[in-house]
Amino acid sequence: MAQFLDARTSQNASLANSIAIPILLLNTPQLFGQIGLLTAGAGPNLRVQFKGTVSVQLPLALAGITITVVRGTLPTGPVIYSATSTFGLSVLAPQVITFSGNDFNPPLLPQLTYSAYVSSNLLGTVRVGPENFDGFVVSD
Repeated sequence: MAQFLDARTSQNASLANSIAIPILLLNTPQLFGQIGLLTAGAGPNLRVQFKGTVSVQLPLALAGITITVVRGTLPTGPVIYSATSTFGLSVLAPQVITFSGNDFNPPLLPQLTYSAYVSSNLLGTVRVGPENFDGFVVSD
């Protein structure tokens, strides 16, 4: 039976249109959430589940938005999850992107840190909120 170890939330923006953070560099990750999960008392078979939301306003052009979750505090850490959504020219309203993922059998460290990043392949993309990232860790 799974044993719950820890859960954390990173809430960057709670409301729609509550922030206006432009993505100024193409295909360059911007941090929007980070959690540290404690593993004290862990048994075998660590498992981490995470989910999040990021909302962006897109320019009137074909745009690809990539969400990347890494283990660690830098965008160069081991990639645990990555997905790209492409939006067409007819998209005018802010786009809410939700995701969920898992990390099975990560290294047993006192704390596992996960960082969530967003990037765009088109200038003019603006992060507008809401933004959140949360997760929990269990073991056998």
